[in-house]
Amino acid sequence: MASKALSLILYNLALPFGLAFMLPSAFIKMRRRNGRWRDLAQRLGWHSKKTQKAIAALPQHERFWVHAVSVGEVGVAKKLITRLLQTDAYLGIVLSTTTPTGHALAVELAAQHLGRVVAIYSPVDLPGIGRLMLEIIQPTQLVLVEAEVWPNLTSAAERLGIPVSLVNARLSPRSERRYRKFRWLVEPIFRLLHQVLVQEESDITRWQGLGVERDRIHLAGSIKYDPDGAIVLPVKIDALHAVLTQVGISPQQPILLAASTHAGEEIELARVFQHLREKIHDLALLIVPRHVERRAEITAALNTIGITPALRSDSLSRVDPNAPVFLIDTTGELAAWQHLATLVVVGKSFLAEGGQNPAEAALAQKPVLFGPHMENFTPLVDLLLKHGGAQQVADFKELTSACLTLLQNKPKAFHMAHAGHKALQIHQGATQRSVERLLEQK
Repeated sequence: MASKALSLILYNLALPFGLAFMLPSAFIKMRRRNGRWRDLAQRLGWHSKKTQKAIAALPQHERFWVHAVSVGEVGVAKKLITRLLQTDAYLGIVLSTTTPTGHALAVELAAQHLGRVVAIYSPVDLPGIGRLMLEIIQPTQLVLVEAEVWPNLTSAAERLGIPVSLVNARLSPRSERRYRKFRWLVEPIFRLLHQVLVQEESDITRWQGLGVERDRIHLAGSIKYDPDGAIVLPVKIDALHAVLTQVGISPQQPILLAASTHAGEEIELARVFQHLREKIHDLALLIVPRHVERRAEITAALNTIGITPALRSDSLSRVDPNAPVFLIDTTGELAAWQHLATLVVVGKSFLAEGGQNPAEAALAQKPVLFGPHMENFTPLVDLLLKHGGAQQVADFKELTSACLTLLQNKPKAFHMAHAGHKALQIHQGATQRSVERLLEQK
C-alpha cells in the first residue's frame, strides 16, 4: 500500500492532465446548461462578498459542508438537509454542487432556508483550494454524497481535524473493480473517512475491500429510496396538473412518462407511443430527458415521425391533439411529474449502459418498466423484480406489449405499483438513520 503522501503526489501529477482533457467538454456542457463564466471563479475558491457574508452569517457552533455533484446527488442532499435542519435548530449548511443544473436546485433549497443554507459551486480539487474553502466555511463536518471522495479536499479536512462522512455511499460493481486495480493508490485516501454510510449490506464488504475499517462502515439504507424521506409537495403536483391542462392534456388521460431519457431513446419511445395510441386513443406521452439542453435535438428527431411536441419551457406551447406529446425541458421536476403518470419507463436502459434510478417512480406508486441495461442499479432492480414491483423488457417491441397490457389491465398495474412501493420499505428510515450518524460526529 502506498503512503498518503505518495498517493497525493501521484494524484496531483495526473490531475492537470485530466483537467485539460475534460475542460473542452466541460465548457460545452456548462454553456448548454446555462452556466456562467463567472461561476468558474467559485471553482477556484473565489466568492463574492455577498456569498462570503452569507457563509459567515451561518450558525458557527454547528456548520456542515455538504457536497453533491449534480441533480441526482442534490436530490439526496435535499432530503438529508431538510431532515438535518428539522432535527438540529442550531445547524448551518453550505451546499456545494458541480453542475449548473445541480446548482440551480441547490439555490432553490437555500432560498427555502434563508440564513441556514448557502449554495455554492464546488472547488476544483487542486492542491490548496480545498483547504482555502475549508478555512472560509469553517465546517464542523464535511459530508460527501454518494461517491465524491476528493483526495486533496479529504486530506485537507483530515489535517484540520474536520471529520469526513460519506453518506448514501454508492459503489457499483464496475467502480469497485476499477478501484481494486489501484487499491494501493486509493486505500490511503479512503482510510481518511471517519464514517461511510452504505445503502446495502453487500456494500460493507466492498468498502472494506478498499481499505475502510469495518467499524467505520454503517448500514443506513438508501436516502434516495427512503419512503419517509420523499419530498414532493402537493402544491407542486397541483401546479403541474394545471400545466398539463394548459398544454391540452387532461389529468384524466392515461399518461406514459419516459424518465431521464438519453440520446436515441426519445424517438424509439415515441414510436412505442404511436403504436399504443392505436389501442389507447387518449394516451399522452411525457418525455423528461436526462439533459434538457438536448431539447432541439429531441424535437427535430420527433418531427421526423410526425410529432411536434409541446415544450415545458414555452408557456404558449400546446400539444397536438392527434399526438399529445409534452417535452419537459426544465429541471428539478421529475419526481413530481412521476406522480402524475400512469406508467413510467426508465431511460438509459435501452440504448446505453447503466440505466437511471427507478426508485422515484416506485415511491410515487407507479408501475415501472425498464430495458435490459440497468447495471448501475443492480441491487434496486433485483429488489423490485423480486417483489413484482417492476418489469424488465428486452427491447422496444416487448416494451410496447408490456405497456399495452398494463394500460388495459388496471388491477395488474395497481399490483405492480403497490408491490414496488412496498419493496422499498426496506430502506424506510434511512434518512433519519443517516442524520443521527452525522450528528453523532459533532
